[in-house]
Amino acid sequence: MPPTDASANAGTAPVTDIRTAASPGARACRIEPAAGADADSEDTLDLQLPDELLALFADDAAVDGERSPGPAGTAAPPALLPIGDDLLDRVAAWGPISTPAGVLHLVPVRIERDLPIIYRWMNDPAVAAFWGLAGPQNAIEEHLRCQLSGDGRSIPCLGMLDGTPMSYWEIYRADLDPLARYYAARPHDTGVHLLIGAVGGRGRGLGGTLLRSVADLVLDKRPACARIVAEPDIRNTPSVAAFLSAGFRFSAEVDLPAKRAALMVRDRSLRHLL
Repeated sequence: MPPTDASANAGTAPVTDIRTAASPGARACRIEPAAGADADSEDTLDLQLPDELLALFADDAAVDGERSPGPAGTAAPPALLPIGDDLLDRVAAWGPISTPAGVLHLVPVRIERDLPIIYRWMNDPAVAAFWGLAGPQNAIEEHLRCQLSGDGRSIPCLGMLDGTPMSYWEIYRADLDPLARYYAARPHDTGVHLLIGAVGGRGRGLGGTLLRSVADLVLDKRPACARIVAEPDIRNTPSVAAFLSAGFRFSAEVDLPAKRAALMVRDRSLRHLL
């Protein structure tokens, strides 16, 4: 369950979602339920991946093929998922889409290529206030590798608008994420986090425009997905407003380990009504 969406509609407060640790260096890939929460309650989903699926992702493959072994006597870093291998119906193959703001293409992150720009965005004070990842490059790299070396349930992407990198996205399986312990998750619920990187792109409705287009893209590419969910910080009113303008509805307030969140939901059944 990634962080918070860096707000799409604000020049000061970005659209954010969640992670959990207080500091970037200690940030974990998973979260634990809040005190007193029942992880086995009927309104949550705690799925275990089959051994066959886990084995599928166990090979030491880099983003673009074979992984080079580390120096002799040293442990190799975690393997990264080959392009196209994920639990989200192959995000890398979704391709570009037309939006009212231009042509948007979600391109899965390549650390060696994209770390510098993501590092710069995360250290913008307006972004850091909700993502909590400001700090040295190795902290951002750890956050990205946590997803890229996982089983494909979360895919970090650069948002290329008319060929220019201007946003950072995380598309993830909310039903397989620790977030599922905090709401009535359904199979194939898909989560989204958004960060508008360029300051000039904030505060003019761009976030809501892109969120609506990406939500439609997810519903088009993932026929088994009936809902898209997000969990911006309840204090981040520009973020909540962006999701509302994108056709999401406010479902509930949820107490997560790092914040009190607004659970936002876009239903396939209401797609053409909201």
